[in-house]
Amino acid sequence: MRQELLELKDQALALLAAATDEAALGELRTRFLGRKGLLTGLLRKTGTLPAEERPAFGQLANQVKQELEAALDQASEDLVRQSRAKSGKPGVDVTLPGIRPRRGRLHPITQTERLILEVFSRMGFSVVETPEVESDWYCFEALNMPPDHPARDMQDTFYLSDGVVLRTHTSSSQIRTMEKEPPPIRIVCPGKAFRRDSDATHTPMFHQVEGLMVGEDISLADLKGVLINFVHQVFGPQVPVRFRPSFFPFTEPSAEVDIGCVVCGGEGCRVCSHTGWLEILGSGMVDPNVFKNVGYDPDKVTGFAFGMGIERIAMLRWGIDDLRLFYDNDLRFLRQF
Repeated sequence: MRQELLELKDQALALLAAATDEAALGELRTRFLGRKGLLTGLLRKTGTLPAEERPAFGQLANQVKQELEAALDQASEDLVRQSRAKSGKPGVDVTLPGIRPRRGRLHPITQTERLILEVFSRMGFSVVETPEVESDWYCFEALNMPPDHPARDMQDTFYLSDGVVLRTHTSSSQIRTMEKEPPPIRIVCPGKAFRRDSDATHTPMFHQVEGLMVGEDISLADLKGVLINFVHQVFGPQVPVRFRPSFFPFTEPSAEVDIGCVVCGGEGCRVCSHTGWLEILGSGMVDPNVFKNVGYDPDKVTGFAFGMGIERIAMLRWGIDDLRLFYDNDLRFLRQF
């Protein structure tokens, strides 16, 4: 059996020298070293030897097995090395430091939304979410815009079916919240809004934050105090703020809120059309008709509402002049934030 073992070793090494691919090496490994391999079968016959010959035979068999395993492993490495040499690709140097994956960043719109909500949360506002698909009642009629109201022409609405729309503003959150909760109320509602509009400063889908405060003796002074504090928290305490009369169907009186141009410092530039001011949001005291639509008594409660585009705030904070950059998914742009 000793001679048979040595012949088996020579046979395996000869076949191994002729192997040209991994498949052939795998077949040889199974043929000689597998559970039903030739070497394994020979080892099972050890019990037939005289007792005094068994230790020497077992030692030789283990030596042969180790030599064959080492020869197979070396042949496999040689094949890999030859394959890389033919392909021209460099080998893997395991001593080199690993390549660290790039860390992701929050999208600038997400960063701005979180900043806005954080500022209002510190002032006691709760965050609520409402549906993006709305009925005509919540999106228009309850907000003092009946079917024949000219303000509807300003909305460029996406209609999904008769009486069902993609919300054109997050103002619908006012109605849904007041229907469910009695005053006092202090909420902000972030979310997507949709209008049929697309250019450098408008997209069909955009993000808004709506705010509402309702209670006893809420006045225009409260509105000004909250929004001036918001501006100073986001843009800095040195930025001037002004309230300019405007019109919104669901607030009366209404006002646009402007800030001193953050690009030119109020001196006048192309961004602010040389006025020194930039519009950032709309606001006003809640119209009594809106209170009546939700069952509130306008003689007992007052309130104010405001709404802003998150993209608008982000553009002003970082000096971005094209809204479409937020949605192009260009990593060169996004990595700056």
